[in-house]
Amino acid sequence: MQSFENFSYIKKNYEELKGEIDALAKKLGRPPVTLVCVTKSGTDEELLALAHFGATDMGENRPQEASRRKELLSENGFSTVMHEIGNLQTNKVKLIADKCALIHSLDSLSLAKEIDKQAKKLGRKIPVLIEINSGREENKGGILPEDALAFCESIREFEGLALYGVMTMGPNLEASEEYRPYFKETKKIFDTIGTRYGYATESPVLSMGMSDSYVTAIEEGATLVRVGRRLFKK
Repeated sequence: MQSFENFSYIKKNYEELKGEIDALAKKLGRPPVTLVCVTKSGTDEELLALAHFGATDMGENRPQEASRRKELLSENGFSTVMHEIGNLQTNKVKLIADKCALIHSLDSLSLAKEIDKQAKKLGRKIPVLIEINSGREENKGGILPEDALAFCESIREFEGLALYGVMTMGPNLEASEEYRPYFKETKKIFDTIGTRYGYATESPVLSMGMSDSYVTAIEEGATLVRVGRRLFKK
């Protein structure tokens, strides 16, 4: 069995971060918030160490790596939940359709159509989140806030999709507090979609907040945060 003695920093980083997130959720009277460990900046060995030390959910923004690393984790005995968190091109959907438990970045009808196609090939429904471009940035993916309900209506025809919630990144800002208005607006969209259409899960997902903003995100209602850089600091 592989030794993880040289990865004590991974254990420390993960446990401190998880402890902070759990404590904040408890303080706010909220259910536990899911921590998705973003592994782009970590090596394969660090990825396995994270799983060994208790990480249950991991996220990759590169479809090829999401697929490969899911297999790596499985080969080493870890039943880790893999998330596809980055911009997803239609021709890459087939790489992760049977590997990822949740796609965070649904933002076009063409992508919805391809996910639906791959889901039907697998005989399953693929859980997805609608990505909201809360910063209204031209150079980023995502559905504009004002178009979210219409988009939600338009994807209802795709039987291979299971809508679990929404996701946002927000613009690149310096202080966590600056993200608050973007998270507030996304939470309103999340609630409105839930009221009007409902979600295909009893635990809807509001995915927002990263290394620099997860505290504000949780305060504004995030049920899932995506943190990477902090986990790999030595």
